[in-house]
Amino acid sequence: MAGALWTLPNTVLGVVAGLAGTVFGARPHWRAADLALVFERWPWGPGGAITFGNVILHTGASLDTGCTTYAHRAGLCVDAVIRLADHERAHVYQYMVLGPLFLPLYLACGGVSVRNRFERAADRYALTGRGWWPWPSA
Repeated sequence: MAGALWTLPNTVLGVVAGLAGTVFGARPHWRAADLALVFERWPWGPGGAITFGNVILHTGASLDTGCTTYAHRAGLCVDAVIRLADHERAHVYQYMVLGPLFLPLYLACGGVSVRNRFERAADRYALTGRGWWPWPSA
């Protein structure tokens, strides 16, 4: 799996953060469908999840929970509830293509924000099962 090797530096960052969380109750397990090691009950952050390579850090008890899209939360539209796991899986795919370029590009696109094309693509994928790539194809 070339994508997993390409994003390995990001994955290592996620594993280190996840393991630090285990001291405070985080629970790791492999989710094959998401191609990710998930640390649930991760003790830091405002809630929700963050992905680093093939690692997802989630503050809740299960990624199989519903959440709203960034656009919905910003009041830009009314979207159906999405599964958090689907949204984070899109970020895993993005990382596997972009590898070490993901974080600088993500931050350059606005970070955690409705304006960020990576977040909009992850929401689109969670809503439709398609379109996780953040740039339109020609």
